[in-house]
Amino acid sequence: MKCFFTLALLLISIAGFSQSSDHWTAIETENYPLPRHENSFVENNGKFYLLGGRGIKPIEEYDPKTKTWKTLAMAPIEFHHFQAISFKNEIYVIGAMTGGYPHETPLTRFLIFNPKTNAWREGAEIPVDRRRGSAGIVTRGDKIYMVCGIIDGHYADFVPWFDEYDTKTGTWTILPDAPRPRDHFGAALVKDKIYAAGGRTSHAEIGKVLDLVIPEIDYFDFKSNSWSTVQAGLPTPRGGTSSIAKGPFLVVMNGESTVQVPSHAEVEVLDTRTGEWSQLPSLNQGRHGTGVIYYKGKIYVAAGSANRGGGPELNTMEVLEWK
Repeated sequence: MKCFFTLALLLISIAGFSQSSDHWTAIETENYPLPRHENSFVENNGKFYLLGGRGIKPIEEYDPKTKTWKTLAMAPIEFHHFQAISFKNEIYVIGAMTGGYPHETPLTRFLIFNPKTNAWREGAEIPVDRRRGSAGIVTRGDKIYMVCGIIDGHYADFVPWFDEYDTKTGTWTILPDAPRPRDHFGAALVKDKIYAAGGRTSHAEIGKVLDLVIPEIDYFDFKSNSWSTVQAGLPTPRGGTSSIAKGPFLVVMNGESTVQVPSHAEVEVLDTRTGEWSQLPSLNQGRHGTGVIYYKGKIYVAAGSANRGGGPELNTMEVLEWK
């Protein structure tokens, strides 16, 4: 019997869930940020930042030590549908869109926010023939990668493009296309492989904005310089997802689809070593169109839309311990 329990504990540990909470906890804060969706949520030097979303909104900073929100600089323009990244003490907005539905247009340049100076600046120009929004963005060393996206808002022209920007040389390089186009998703770097999971091809031109969800999980291996597809697809296909990495695990959560009006609360985990899926506890509040942070053994999510489509917008935050 002792051997049985030892083996069971070992298997649980290998799966990565040995020290996870059994539920998400709503975070009660001293004050609250603005409701927003189609925004990003990103960590930088121990503080969390909500930025972007429909309309022109200020960037808001959360201090997990004091549980307080602070309003910082106003956004220079409206930007939404993007995956913000932390890079060398700053926050980068790349592959975002601006304007109204359904013909939102891609930003022409990087936007960069410096939390220390509380100021925005313009970054590199994106080549004219590679501009798109709702793309996955990942950093690896001194390079930034843009995966897939859509050119014409929610209307048409979703692409499988894959690009590299070298921050040291300012060089933009076109890399091999992903196996399929997708938009409304988040990318993640897991063990030197970039994973594109969730999302859809938004196609208002034919009346299918939410319908064409993508179950396949594609990944780019830097060792082989090639794309592959995970054999087992996403258990709950949906757009408006967010992804994070923890060790060999890819976490896919949030989202919207035609199967239900409320945003999705499922939190699904791919073990990239085995290709098998597991689940973490579902969110208390399903949401889509926001980001996710993994920080000091905990997953945080904030803001987003409570239902598919444009609202109601949220300003709440919840956390799950997962070490």
